[in-house]
Amino acid sequence: MTLRLLWLVAGAMIGCVLASADAMAQAYPSKPIRLVVTFAAGGSSDSLARGVAKQLSEQMGVSVVVENRPGAGGSIGSEVVAKGQGDGYLLLFGTIGTHGIGPALYKNLPFDPIKDFAPISLLHLLPNVLIVTNELPVHSVRELIDYAKANPGRISFASAGNGSVSHLAGELFRMQTKTQLVHIPYKGGGAAMPDVIAGRVSIMFETVTNALAAARGGRVRALAVTGIERWKQAPELPTVAEAGVPGYRVDSWTGLLAPASLPQSVVERLNAEVVKATKTPAYREQMSALGVEAISSTPEEFRAFMVEEVAKWRQAIQLSGAKID
Repeated sequence: MTLRLLWLVAGAMIGCVLASADAMAQAYPSKPIRLVVTFAAGGSSDSLARGVAKQLSEQMGVSVVVENRPGAGGSIGSEVVAKGQGDGYLLLFGTIGTHGIGPALYKNLPFDPIKDFAPISLLHLLPNVLIVTNELPVHSVRELIDYAKANPGRISFASAGNGSVSHLAGELFRMQTKTQLVHIPYKGGGAAMPDVIAGRVSIMFETVTNALAAARGGRVRALAVTGIERWKQAPELPTVAEAGVPGYRVDSWTGLLAPASLPQSVVERLNAEVVKATKTPAYREQMSALGVEAISSTPEEFRAFMVEEVAKWRQAIQLSGAKID
């Protein structure tokens, strides 16, 4: 009788938990949602996050409020969410910095980028463009590789700083092509571009918006995009992979995450909202105007993607010897 009673009690408790989770999913959301952004207000990432917040607000019928928590390479804001309550009212606008390069670069993060978060969906993809100074006698990725091998140590590449996406994109290129490239770090991509244009630095992996503007103005030569497929706004440019470096891929990206304790039913609801957003023409056009592609993924795809990103950048960082300034 005692064993039977225990089974009955256990069954009742499980039923209550399931009923509670179901009720939560049906009632959600019933109050404003906080979207933590790890950048200061006014930057490009902040603009993307606010576009997402606006779209989700319209779809879900509650305010999605952006909360800027910049600092420490994104770890301050990420920690807030990692240690927050998984009730669906605290979300993170994650990036390649917080859940790709950062975990590979920083040794003592106050959170685990995979275990402490519930991935909801990827949000945006943004490739870089491989550009070369007009003085360099190359017009393709293959020619660049051949020239670099024939002139070891004479090709320099600019970056937005040690540990930046543009730095590690160059290191990954150097590693996969087995060429000797000299890294020249700057304090931001905006500071580096004038020296590439002037020919003081040979090449750079720059954001697609800035790179294409310079290339179409005849100030630099664009050779390829770094993403997994050709960029819709520049279909004439091949990917680095198809132009001679198989397997090469560097995408800046963003994604929506929550504390790991978020119920699966709420994960699914939020994922459905992101999928709905990507099918909304006005939202897609808004993101395109900001220079990114609005995308979605399943939570499982997003988790696997983050695991792959951390492993890739950890290898690149170890081989490059990248240090924090």
